[in-house]
Amino acid sequence: MTYLWSGMIMIGIIYGALTGNFKAVTEATVSSGKDAVTLCISMAGIVAMWSGVMKIAENAGMVEKLSGKMRPVMRYLFPDLDPESKACKYISLNFLSNILGLGWAATPAGLKAMESLAELEHRPGTAGRAMCTFLIINISSLQLIPVNMIAYRAQYGSADPAAVVGPGIVATAVSTAVAVIFCRIMNRKGRAI
Repeated sequence: MTYLWSGMIMIGIIYGALTGNFKAVTEATVSSGKDAVTLCISMAGIVAMWSGVMKIAENAGMVEKLSGKMRPVMRYLFPDLDPESKACKYISLNFLSNILGLGWAATPAGLKAMESLAELEHRPGTAGRAMCTFLIINISSLQLIPVNMIAYRAQYGSADPAAVVGPGIVATAVSTAVAVIFCRIMNRKGRAI
């Protein structure tokens, strides 16, 4: 990725210099840098807030209750994991956060789930089936209410910010179904995903 991004930046700079648009390249670099810093600061605040909410939910026993409701799903997706493990609790919280469209809340839970799965791994530094399955299903991200997308659309002046709900449900349901089918096929073949 480093080479890819570096190459794209260099091509942009060289193209701007050769076409006489170097001033536009410089202005775009400055404004993009400002936008990137603003985005990072807002993301850090949101992730910190949801990490705190997750910790409160965990201390209040909500994570335990929610993960209990997801046991049948967890047994199906992760047959090798103990449903009572920390990893299953964090995976459940991540899935529920994604389903409710709270991607910012899903991130801290996903990171904790990966840490917990890494602790259970027999070969350190290697992603096992559970880690791969979690990653694939997490990326597919089934969402019923895409809260973040609705907020972004409202912020940028969309006439109907919630218009993405229906297509979002269909798209994420299909991607999650494909992810689950892929994981089950690969696990039956006895291969690590």
